[in-house]
Amino acid sequence: MNDSSMDGPATQTVARPAPASPTAEPVVLELSAVTRHFGSGDRRVQAVAGVDLSIRRGEVVALLGPNGAGKTTTLDMLLGLTDPSSGTVRVLGGTPQRATASGAIGAVLQTGGLLGDLTVGETVRLIASLYGAEALGRVDDVMVRADLGRLARRRVSKCSGGEQQRVKFALAMLSDPDILVLDEPTAGMDVTARRRFWDVMRADADAGRTIVFATHYLEEAEQFARRTVVMHRGALVADAPTALLRASLGERTVSATVDTAPADLAGKLRATEGVTAVRVDGDRLSVRATDSDAAARLLLDSGAHDLEIAAPTLETAFTALTEN
Repeated sequence: MNDSSMDGPATQTVARPAPASPTAEPVVLELSAVTRHFGSGDRRVQAVAGVDLSIRRGEVVALLGPNGAGKTTTLDMLLGLTDPSSGTVRVLGGTPQRATASGAIGAVLQTGGLLGDLTVGETVRLIASLYGAEALGRVDDVMVRADLGRLARRRVSKCSGGEQQRVKFALAMLSDPDILVLDEPTAGMDVTARRRFWDVMRADADAGRTIVFATHYLEEAEQFARRTVVMHRGALVADAPTALLRASLGERTVSATVDTAPADLAGKLRATEGVTAVRVDGDRLSVRATDSDAAARLLLDSGAHDLEIAAPTLETAFTALTEN
């Protein structure tokens, strides 16, 4: 028997964890009953639907959601690039436009072009000059932090997508912002560049900078974000410490090799309390269960071997929260 699908209950309820516990740090980003729609009549699209979200100083928050969930629109409102249709957005106690103009909030966005005829070094110095002498004094530092030293004389038009993302990161850091907003910041970067980028971000977070980032790389959220917010169809469907969200399914996957009659054992497991899904792939049997110890014991008592137990992943929780 070779059944590659994990069968189980037709629907699955996933607990929506409560927001992370507040700390003594002040709130620096706040959205209250925020909505944003585009168009009107039959062409009206509700991009954001009644979002309430507070982020405190020094938090590292991942914003997850499928395409069209409202992530980019939410980030645009935090940056003052678009206004909410209703509700309020506050950044450091004032308007997003004021925070952006003062350099208190910086951003690395997917959209927004660079001047292709300038070199990387010229681009960074030009933007620094707009902030003044203090930012000009940070040029060498941000070039190092963004790993742009070898690219300083290369024209921006000759840079890859990942290299241009690093240029945008350098520009975002010139004002030494209190808050960084990142929309798919490592898109186009190779593995080494991504790792270096997150090493720099981790050091900034440890120093107290607030970081909010949207990403399609769930492993980035799992490894870096201390708090994860999930959006679906314009609304928040989860907001919790990343580890708690990952574990919210309350299930583990137990897999083992079965030498004889795996189909018979699969039927026995499906009838076991706490088992929510069973998959048979050749002689390999996988079980999703709320009591992984009991499932493992049953497998071992039935002669199974090469047992593996895997904890829930953020991808598992994300899929469950956004699959409907």
